[in-house]
Amino acid sequence: MRAPDESSAALPVTDASWGDHRPSTYDKQPSVRLPEGSSIWMAAAAWSELDREARSRFGASPVIAIDCYPGVDVASLVDELRLTLPDYTVIDMECAAKSPAEILAMIGRNLTDDRVFGVMGHFAIDEFYRPSALASLADEVEESQAPTVLVGWGASLVPVDERLCVLADLARWEIQKRQRAGAPNWHAGNGDEDVLRKYKRGFFVEWRTADRHKRDIFDTVDYLLDTNAGVQQAGLITGTAFRGALDRAVSGPFRVVPFFDPGVWGGQWMKNKLELDPAQPNYAWCFDCVPEENSLLLEADGRVVEVPAMDLVLSRPRELLGEKNFARFGAEFPIRFDFLDTMDGGNLSLQVHPLTDYALETFGMHYTQDESYYLLDAEPDAAVYLGVRRGVDRDEMLTALRDAADPARPFQAEKFVNRFPARKHDHFSIPAGTVHASGANSMVLEISATPFIFTFKLWDWGRLGLDGVPRPIHLEHGANNIQWHRDTEWVHDNLLDQVEVLSDDGQVREERTGLHSLEFIEVRRHWFMHEARHDTCGTVNVLNLVEGDAVDVVSPDGSFEPFRVHYAETFIVPAAVGPYVVRRAAGSACTGFATVKAYVRGTCRDAN
Repeated sequence: MRAPDESSAALPVTDASWGDHRPSTYDKQPSVRLPEGSSIWMAAAAWSELDREARSRFGASPVIAIDCYPGVDVASLVDELRLTLPDYTVIDMECAAKSPAEILAMIGRNLTDDRVFGVMGHFAIDEFYRPSALASLADEVEESQAPTVLVGWGASLVPVDERLCVLADLARWEIQKRQRAGAPNWHAGNGDEDVLRKYKRGFFVEWRTADRHKRDIFDTVDYLLDTNAGVQQAGLITGTAFRGALDRAVSGPFRVVPFFDPGVWGGQWMKNKLELDPAQPNYAWCFDCVPEENSLLLEADGRVVEVPAMDLVLSRPRELLGEKNFARFGAEFPIRFDFLDTMDGGNLSLQVHPLTDYALETFGMHYTQDESYYLLDAEPDAAVYLGVRRGVDRDEMLTALRDAADPARPFQAEKFVNRFPARKHDHFSIPAGTVHASGANSMVLEISATPFIFTFKLWDWGRLGLDGVPRPIHLEHGANNIQWHRDTEWVHDNLLDQVEVLSDDGQVREERTGLHSLEFIEVRRHWFMHEARHDTCGTVNVLNLVEGDAVDVVSPDGSFEPFRVHYAETFIVPAAVGPYVVRRAAGSACTGFATVKAYVRGTCRDAN
């Protein structure tokens, strides 16, 4: 698991201290260019553009349907439209929805009584509406002589023959921030409810339904409306420009917009290295490549609109993921890269993830959260907890975990769980069912399968959450999934020091660093001085620059423009790209570089 010796020509490493204060080059607002000639209309200009286009197509009494993702502030949007388009009758079409009680009765089985976990729903959006009420709205619109705007989730369901269709989109991370501030779920009236329960309702029901609906209308929407900054600052692009930007995204490397969040165990590395808000006490998380949560910024003439990165996954799955991944996962992005910062922080919770069979049978999720920890940086005392110790008695450990609910009887972690030193560039595989935690004073790049919500905390070191409430412990789920044979010897033989050198010509060294054979993700590390050549082989690649200051990702035949990547940035190379080269950036101060690359095993000819 160690980096090559410094005597190797392929590794002149710049081992700078994590606490240095060199200016950050990490790009926190990466963007994808809209097609040439695209316009972005902002605020009042957006509403004027909709009015102009609607009247141009449909005459003096047009209909505009603004189909809103759940979480869009529909009430504020209605007010804004009434103010800026006074000639229009503005109808909140969500008045046709079933009552909150009817909806809860319909989805209750999927929500369960658990604070965190539900069961995946497979609802269609029309199940949340009363057909007779939608028909009545259509009659009202057809009989009206005034121009009309229909606003709400599912506005395109109202059976009106001629209309301008607008998708008002919203990223899931923005939805979560609004829920933390008191926003309810869609038609739930639960603004004061626990945010974990709000997230659960979104994750298991609302967002799944909304994504299916959105996928149905991507190819026909006339405009896309970005509501992430609020309706008064909304940005508008044409549907043609939106679809063109998605085509551009899958034709070359790109990055999603990262987001950062504090946590009870959070550290200081990201704040220091990436120049984040110094007023925050810490940063625990960064989702650097989790398209279900992250956004894409689409740019033209210095303006941007923000759309969920899932729009790309849902609308261009074959080009992005590749045919084999699409056949296996459908329109889901299976690989996750995120940061876990415990530098000057605390240990992560002691945890385990469900086996695939358990995830499917219990939660309706068809694959599970296999993980790995890649150490971007570490202090001398950094460690990873991994697997149970040799000779541990199952009943004794579970009893001790139950007893730890009493603060006076803390769980003696090192009595039951292995603790291994962790050094920079170490890579620890963590197949589902393995007890684990990252210790303090580490900066982890987590390379994992995507279903990030399915973590069973076994013990949380006696802490409270940032909200002052104990974080949920799921000991029963955990006990059903811990693989007790993964003890000290098994971990040594299967999860530690597993690096295999595949080639080394003095200029490039390629290594397999993981993951374990029980996991579906392959990870390759390339150490190089000048450049390293790659090929997607028809499968999506996800990479991070783990050593060196800056590289350019270039096309051997010029099929995409050079793409600049800085230290610690994660980038996606779509399956459709094919050959590409990662090359030392002109003017770089470094003499050696390294990337880690993840892809799904069995989808590329070099995955042995």
